[in-house]
Order: sequence, then C-alpha cells, then structure tokens
Amino acid sequence: MKLTEWGADAIGCNCSAGPATVLSAIERMRAATTLPLVAMPNAGMPRAVDGRNIYLCSPEYMASFVRKFAAAGVQFIGGCCGTTPNHIRAMRSTLRALDARKTSPVATASASVQNPVEPPPLPERSKLGADLAAGKFVAMVEIVPPRGIDCQRELDAAAMLAQHGVKIINVPDSPRASARMSALSLCLQIQRQVGSETVLHYTCRDRNVLSIQSDLLGAASLGLRNMLCLTGDPPKLGNYPDATAVFDVDAIGLVNIVRNLNHGLDIGGNAIGASTGFSVGVAANPGVPDLDNEVRRFAYKVEAGAEYAITQPVFDMRLLEVFLKRIEQFRIPVIAGIWPLVSLRNAEFMRNDLRVFVPDEILLRMQRADTPELARAEGVRIAHEMLVEARGMVQGVQVSAPAGRYSAALAVMESVLDNPSGSPLASEADATATKPRADSESLGVNLGKL
Repeated sequence: MKLTEWGADAIGCNCSAGPATVLSAIERMRAATTLPLVAMPNAGMPRAVDGRNIYLCSPEYMASFVRKFAAAGVQFIGGCCGTTPNHIRAMRSTLRALDARKTSPVATASASVQNPVEPPPLPERSKLGADLAAGKFVAMVEIVPPRGIDCQRELDAAAMLAQHGVKIINVPDSPRASARMSALSLCLQIQRQVGSETVLHYTCRDRNVLSIQSDLLGAASLGLRNMLCLTGDPPKLGNYPDATAVFDVDAIGLVNIVRNLNHGLDIGGNAIGASTGFSVGVAANPGVPDLDNEVRRFAYKVEAGAEYAITQPVFDMRLLEVFLKRIEQFRIPVIAGIWPLVSLRNAEFMRNDLRVFVPDEILLRMQRADTPELARAEGVRIAHEMLVEARGMVQGVQVSAPAGRYSAALAVMESVLDNPSGSPLASEADATATKPRADSESLGVNLGKL
C-alpha cells in the first residue's frame, strides 16, 4: 500500500524460493493494490547435487505457474536466479496457449473442464490419515526393499510386525542412492499379501515430472494412499556413483504435484478426473546445523500442501523440542524418527557422514558396550528412551530396523503397541523375518535428502 501511495507504476516480487512462494506473495499483493503486478521467481532453491549447486525447478514446472500468475492478476512474468532460456520458452508457450483460449469460441467450455475437484477429507483417504486426523498416536516400522527380486523376507517381516500390532509400514525409495526393488512394488505386495497399510517414500532423484505424474497416477490406481515426498540422495552416495540424477523438482515441488493430483489436476492444470486421494507427508531434520533454513523449507512444504511430517532419527529431545516450537505457526502432525543404534561405528557414521545429531553422551554409551550383543541392547535402550520422551511432543513414531533387525524395532515400540496376538514381542530368535540379511541392509538413514 505504501508503494502505491508513493507513486509506483508496478509492484512485484522476484527471487525467493521458487514460483509457489512468489505466487503466495503476489496473491497478498493483489489484495492490497490495483497496480500492475510483476512475478519473477527463482527456479527453486539452489541445492548442492553431485558437488555443484543447481536449481531444481524444471521449465515445465515453472511454466505450470504461469496460468496461476495470470489468474492472480500478474501482467509481467519472468524469472530470476536459475532461470534459463528453456524456462522462459516454456513459460511463453503457456502464455500463448492462454491467449489462444481467450480468443477461441470454445474457451469457456474447455476452461470449465479444468476446475479442480475436492479431495476426500484426510480421515477418508487412509488409516494413517484417519488416525492423524483423530489425534491418535501412530506407530510404524520401516522395511527397506531388497536388492534383488525376492521380497519374501520383507513380507514375512511385515506379517510378523502386524501380528504384534504394527499396522503401518514405511518403505524407503532406494535409500542412500542404492539400487533396490521398487518401493512402489514392495508397498503393493505388502498391502495385498499382508494387509498392512504402507507409506510410500518417493524421491525426485530418478524421475522427471512426466515420470513422477505417471508413477503417482499408477500408485493411486493400485490403492496406495500414503506418500512421503523427498528430494532424494544424490547418486554419488550410492553404489552407482556415475548414474545421472534428474531432480526436475525437489520435495517442495513434489508436494505441489501431489496436491494438484489430489485436486484432479496434472502439473499443467489439465483435468485428470477423480482425486488421487493421497495423504501427503514430508521429511524434517530437527538436528540439522542450519535450523533456520530447515524451518523455512518446512514452512514451504506445509504451504505447498504437506499434511504430516516424519523426522530424521532423533537422539536429543532438546533439539526436537526447539524444532517443534519453531514450527508452531505452521504445525502439522509430526512423527518422530527413532533409530536403534547397533554399534559405536553406526553412531559415528550417522553423526559424521549424515546430518543427524548424535550427542557425545550417546556415543559414550555405545562405546562402553564392548560386545556386539551389548551394543545392540544399548541401542535399543537408547531408542526406547527417545520414544518415551518424544511421546508427549509428537503424534507418532517411525522406528527403523537397522540391518533388518525387526525384533529390535518391536522391543523399542513395546510400550506403544496394541499387541492383538497376546504373544510376547519378537526376539532375536524369531523366524526368518527378524534375521539380518547376509548382504546386510544399509546402516544409513533411509529418509533420503529432504
């Protein structure tokens, strides 16, 4: 309003964290002025990928916002940091298409097809959605897909976990950039053969926006309803370091795509019919060194449409408490990640190689456990302590099973599980489902790059 009073000819917004954030600012500006508006967003936030900083918004993604900018009353549309000639070309093509519709005699009829649909209420989308909406405490376990085509062990583990009261299974998407069975495939097999609900982790690393939409439409048609949207680890971290990353969008852009699909629209605003009905999750890291940036990105995720969050493993409740206070203004249900450490080396790896804060006292406790058996037992005790402390702060826990030790996950969760079988919780002797694979699962965090 002040700029209007001072005689500005046009008012706008540039740079920022991508088109979604600029659109929000523009919509607030339109409510305060009748002057022409200018929108020139960055091509997303720059991210360090494979040793270089890149902007993750694709030309197609930037172009998808042109229609939204025009609807918000923007007269000047361009780009800031990271915008290339390809971005501008795609944005101009969208503008031309809009102009063509305005002059077309069937423009009104075609425009009506683009109206979004209302997705089902969160409680109707999935059991997880219903529990979160009702304020229930949720407990889930992570099952990492196998490196080959045989997933019987994972199915046995899911069945054993269900027997002991774990009804929701998280399935990571090629964690640490490793080549594994499709997470979508394992989710589908668990739901159909075991009956447990799954949370599909989905990363942007390996797919362009066309593939992303195709995968998500297929997942919805097969009955998968819970998504965790992740940027993904760069390929250099995995067993094929020369593989090419895609990263058309990051996790924030992916949430936007899922939200559009939930409203019956593709990334270009074209109608796809019914809502995909996903419950939309994102990741968070309370222990990251740059907490300001983490909170800022978390706010963008919520603004984009996130409905719940799962944190990286937490080993210091003070950090979780600070993070939860910082996100009070845009709070969504938060599920705390819990990781039963298996050794001092595992703890050091998480602290030094990953972005997970492990306090000195935790390292000391693991160091004092001088046999593998004692170390695993101490890891379970620490994880259970974290769960007990976190329970009053969050709406659930996701417990990992390092090296495929699902009995350890059950031991950690004993106090929060409704055990319908009435049988004792699993021990290390429990069948094939609880025995570590010979090839050993990754000891790294499986939530991927946020």
